Amino acid sequence: MSEHETHEETAKVDEVPEESTSPDWQAEAEKWKALARKNEARAKSNFEELEELRKAQMSDQEKALEAARQEGRNAAAGEFGTRLVGAELKAAASKAGTELPSSDFLDLNKFLGEDGSPNSEAIDSFISSLPAKPKKTPPPLRDTGPRGGPTKVRQLTADDLKHMSPREINEARDAGKLDALMRGQI
Repeated sequence: MSEHETHEETAKVDEVPEESTSPDWQAEAEKWKALARKNEARAKSNFEELEELRKAQMSDQEKALEAARQEGRNAAAGEFGTRLVGAELKAAASKAGTELPSSDFLDLNKFLGEDGSPNSEAIDSFISSLPAKPKKTPPPLRDTGPRGGPTKVRQLTADDLKHMSPREINEARDAGKLDALMRGQI
């Protein structure tokens, strides 16, 4: 083989398109996601079958015990669920800038899900229906007006200033003779 032929073969190998050597990562990711979903569904159905078999093999006494446990869980969830709903409502109202009506007028049980936990969709829907809290205007600033009673010093006008030197104007200001003029009262 000549050196020229070896160079041509190397060039042909280098011309292989990149797409054929690198896998399509997005397609691979989608494939694995689909497999994961399929396995999750299979595991969930297996768990449900296991629970059904376990319940079928329970004695009457065990079934009564399980029913009592479930009833206790539901009672505890209902009792503390309303407290959680109250906290969730306050937090959502604060975040949205609205004010909640008195808790005497709210049925907090309507915001509970079937499992006794707060239903965030119902809470968000309720909060979005409330009007926004009116913006409070700050109280007026104190001590921003004229201090003391009427001034006893004769106040100068703008015409008086036209005939004064800068030094005389500063002395008049220090003496309080320009207070009314500086406040816009004259």
